[in-house]
Amino acid sequence: MPAFRRIKNISLTSLAAASLVAAGCAVAQAAPVPEPAAETFTLDLLDINDFHGRIAANGDSAGAAVLAGAVDTLRAQNPNTLFVSAGDNIGASTFASASQNDVPTIDALAVGGLDVSAVGNHEFDRGFDVLNGDVIDRYATASGQDGKDFALGANVYKKGTKTPVLSEYALREVNGISVGFIGTVTEDVPSLVTPTGIKNLDFGSELEAANRVATQLSDGDTNNGEADVLVLLTHNGSENTSCGTIAAEDTSYGKLLRDANAEIDAVISGHTHQAYNCKVAGPDGVQRPVIQAHQYGTTLGKVSLEIDSSTGDVVESTPSLLPLATKDGAGVWQPNYTANSAVQDIVTKALADSEEVGNVKVGEISADILRGGEVPGSDRGVESTLGNTVADIHLWATSNEDFAGTPAQIAFMNPGGLRADLLYGEDGTVSYKEAADVQPFANTLITFEMTGAQIREALEQQWQPEGSERSKLHLGISDGLSYTYVEDAPRGEHIQAITFNGAPLDETATFQVAANAFLAAGGDNFAAFAEGTNHADSGQIDLDATVNYFKSHDVVDPAPLGRAMIAGTDWAKVELSTTEAEAGEDIKVTVTGLEEGAQITASSFGGELEITDIPAADAQGTTTFTLPIAEGTEAGDYELLISLVQRESISTIFTVVATEPSASPTPSESASPTASPSPTQTPDESGEPTGSATPSASATQTDNGNQNDRDDLAQTGFSASWIGIAAGAIVLLGILLLLVRRFGNKNSH
Repeated sequence: MPAFRRIKNISLTSLAAASLVAAGCAVAQAAPVPEPAAETFTLDLLDINDFHGRIAANGDSAGAAVLAGAVDTLRAQNPNTLFVSAGDNIGASTFASASQNDVPTIDALAVGGLDVSAVGNHEFDRGFDVLNGDVIDRYATASGQDGKDFALGANVYKKGTKTPVLSEYALREVNGISVGFIGTVTEDVPSLVTPTGIKNLDFGSELEAANRVATQLSDGDTNNGEADVLVLLTHNGSENTSCGTIAAEDTSYGKLLRDANAEIDAVISGHTHQAYNCKVAGPDGVQRPVIQAHQYGTTLGKVSLEIDSSTGDVVESTPSLLPLATKDGAGVWQPNYTANSAVQDIVTKALADSEEVGNVKVGEISADILRGGEVPGSDRGVESTLGNTVADIHLWATSNEDFAGTPAQIAFMNPGGLRADLLYGEDGTVSYKEAADVQPFANTLITFEMTGAQIREALEQQWQPEGSERSKLHLGISDGLSYTYVEDAPRGEHIQAITFNGAPLDETATFQVAANAFLAAGGDNFAAFAEGTNHADSGQIDLDATVNYFKSHDVVDPAPLGRAMIAGTDWAKVELSTTEAEAGEDIKVTVTGLEEGAQITASSFGGELEITDIPAADAQGTTTFTLPIAEGTEAGDYELLISLVQRESISTIFTVVATEPSASPTPSESASPTASPSPTQTPDESGEPTGSATPSASATQTDNGNQNDRDDLAQTGFSASWIGIAAGAIVLLGILLLLVRRFGNKNSH
């Protein structure tokens, strides 16, 4: 048997030879009978996964029109070509598609030649009824084919049964050979979508479903469907891109690759947004292609199967990845294929239809607000400014003065619900479309009660169960909540100290919590949120909350990192130029013990004051900045927090003291604005007075024994002068009255 292929059919020549040997005939010396060379043809399978409604070109996402154009080009080169998808064609889409319930994406893919597709978890975002009705019906209308072939899900069952609710497979004939596609979706769907939309469904084992259908399609019974070539379309994948690691990984996906029925000739995968093209041995030891084509229409997967025309056997296979766009010399992404004009028309209309509402300005940001990872969005396991900012938004939406329910105290945001960054651009403007792209799922905000112990449990659940596609999902948390953690701790022991509003979290107390409906129902394996009590619909969806938040804030700043810190506080030292200052003064802050180039953040007044533009640490590991104490700051003790990514904050206390009232000058001090030197002063060589050259008023301060007496005398003299003046004025007035009377009498006569 060839190492690269199982034997499906045994030739008659081989059977005859075996019979002769069994009969004891001396065939060893007989001249071998050459078999005629097998006539083969190449079947090309072009594939995408996790397209997520990226119908318009944007960077390395080439857009639906170029994607369709690539399919056109490759079909022209080889008519024996099928175009397939491993799911998540829709959902988490960009605004042009999401604003129209993803109809433009369905139309673009169908018109662009999509032949079959597995269902992904995001096809369930609006619930099974919408998928089984609107979505499948639209595929049928746009493609002219059975719409159910675009939502294959062999492991999706009616609840409590093994009755499939979606089509399990689809058959296509190519060059006289039947090609069967089996669709499965990750068993984690219940933790990935809002539970109410799938409450009547079960998601069973992918491996069991794939093997069951593969056996059915290769059992020789034409009444239950038969296929010469079998391909598994699975909306499941690996986080890794190394073929050796993928082949050996101890996950449900790894087991699926190794143990899926040997009749399956290729595995086309998705869900984890990775790019890999590998060969992995199946249960019979035969290597078969395993591929995932990245995400968002950046890449077209291609699996070339060399097929024996007479037997339908695959005799060779080659997986490859084709980028749909590349950067030119100026660093600008350029398409690698000519766009399909019919699909371009669909895209153009969708963009125009969404432009009017999408271009409305909803607010401004002061800087980029980004997802996690060196490339934003590449790592859901680290803290991000966007995650924390969205948590702040959700907290505000469920606690501001216009909120009618019980005000929330803490809010959480799942990283998988963040699908785009907020970029400052030229002037910080945020449009409605840009806000929608961040949270495209239209999730309702839910409020509920959790104990402090349940909050600890939720934070622990960031480290996902064994076998999950991602080992950690870092929650965005709202201002006021912070914690320290140990990354490599045993399960259940990662979280160390938790504080709320500067004090240790009371784990016996109950807190009002807010989260989107997906997370509140225990999505992404955060079961602690579902265990909370008194879940209530806030009456707001996440996008509306975001728009209203922008309307209520002139400029939105990125929420700071550092709400989650690795345990350990001895990484630096903080020194203040003074620990006491009045409002309106500045305090000089020096941080030492840093690594060269380290960039810290600082905040004070309970987070109300963010100190920006802090220089990076110099070669000695030191940085210095100014802490301004604003006019009007109330007297009291304040905490200054210094944060560095992946470190626990260090802090120090300073005091704002009450401003001393200004003393009113005495009459003697204000009488002479310019003081003259005393008579005893003599000029020096420069002509300036020397000796006790101080104003006379100051000089008298040295005569402490007589100063009070002199002050009393001065005040007495001052009062006597006024009395004398007043007495003189009275006498003069009396004389004037006598004169007036005398002359007045003369006139009367």
